[in-house]
Amino acid sequence: MAQPLAENALDQLFRSARTYNGYLDKPVDMAQLHAIWDLMKMGPTSANQLPARLVWCTSDDAKERLAKQCMEANAEKVRKAPVSVIIAMDVDFHEQLPWLFPHTDAKSRFSGNEEAREESAFRNSTLQGAYFILAARALGLDTGPMSGFDNAGVDKEFFADQPKWKSNFISTLGYGDPSTIFERSPRPDFSTFNRIA
Repeated sequence: MAQPLAENALDQLFRSARTYNGYLDKPVDMAQLHAIWDLMKMGPTSANQLPARLVWCTSDDAKERLAKQCMEANAEKVRKAPVSVIIAMDVDFHEQLPWLFPHTDAKSRFSGNEEAREESAFRNSTLQGAYFILAARALGLDTGPMSGFDNAGVDKEFFADQPKWKSNFISTLGYGDPSTIFERSPRPDFSTFNRIA
């Protein structure tokens, strides 16, 4: 049976973890990117859909192409980060369900219904994006997830060959520079936004 994580692990994943606006001059290697994926792919999605499709922008060229689709403040973050990541979704994820979820014919639930696929792909790729953040933190890395970019522009630039892939959000990745974070914003107590029914 699983046991609660140690307090320092909870700090690293949640309480002390922050969203970074800049990073130390320390590289992130390919093995670390694979390690993040190997953790985040284990997080649950509906019927094991795994609709997220990630583009890891590691080269200056790829980061520049992404930066050109971002608002100015975010563009500089993307350019300067060791890695910038596009977390996208595959609206045709259902084509993979026969091998990803072989227990039943889940593909037929989505065939011919792109609206349902888009809704499910967005929900589950967002979940996977959260798993990406937690996986990175678990491995000692930091992230800077963000909106503030032209989704259609990113899709045209990076997914012209995959028209059913659509960007959800982007994130920077690296070893966070503590001087680039803001004072932590409020985190309300349980009674503020919760009800017991």
